[in-house]
Amino acid sequence: MDQKEQSEKERREYRRMTVIEGTQNTYRVGLIVPSSNTTMETEIPRMLRAREAEQPEERFTFHSSRMRMMNVTPEELRAMNAQMDRCAAELADARCDVITTACLVAIMAQGAGFHCAVEDQIREALQEEGAPAPVVSSAGALLKALEDLGARRVAMVAPYIRPLTKLVAEYIESSEVVVQDALSLEVSDNLEVRRLDPEHLKEHWKKVDLSGCDVLVLSACVQMPSLSSIEPVEQACGLPVLSAATATIYCILQALELPTIVAGAGHLLSGQVNPVGVSSLS
Repeated sequence: MDQKEQSEKERREYRRMTVIEGTQNTYRVGLIVPSSNTTMETEIPRMLRAREAEQPEERFTFHSSRMRMMNVTPEELRAMNAQMDRCAAELADARCDVITTACLVAIMAQGAGFHCAVEDQIREALQEEGAPAPVVSSAGALLKALEDLGARRVAMVAPYIRPLTKLVAEYIESSEVVVQDALSLEVSDNLEVRRLDPEHLKEHWKKVDLSGCDVLVLSACVQMPSLSSIEPVEQACGLPVLSAATATIYCILQALELPTIVAGAGHLLSGQVNPVGVSSLS
């Protein structure tokens, strides 16, 4: 073992002992999840577990409350949104450090700016329960990530039927970002969305027009798995590539005042993106 390897081993052992001695910081992450969504509870923890591997003084625990929803239709999305207060109150009991709500299309289908109303609604519910915490919506997180990346023109891939994809595109465009092109995979059953193979995204992105684009949104849905394809597609297309899930992690880390770094999750989570209006969190 050379000196560099020995130093690295000693550094990791020191950090491991720091954790054992109980000096790590534990962050409780509350998840408000559509009942048929399982990807949020896999990709969000996967990214934060990857962070723990590099920062063992940090620990993240995950606490979920579910809203009934099986099919991605306007009617079911509205019914699901009505369950937000109950979910927030349940998570308040866990005294979470940050709360995030996952269903991007449920919010964006209600019209421009609705994520602000939802985030305020959850904050008020937490406040009433005596458990105030920062709130992140996947819809708001996507807009924030695009803003911080300086995006002016984007393309995206979405699992939704075309009318819902159009609503998502219009919502993004309400924040003064042009959606150059969007690919709809036309899957309305939310259980089927979670079964979509993320490897197929390595081909799907080639079907969208990236002319003049600053950013590619590889998955405009937290339920559509994409994490394993983010960096390969980023390397292939030469643009920053993000997903609803990586944008959500980006904003969760900002809310926790932690560096926005997760290995293997693309440029957005490289620590090289400075939040608009903030010098740097990393």
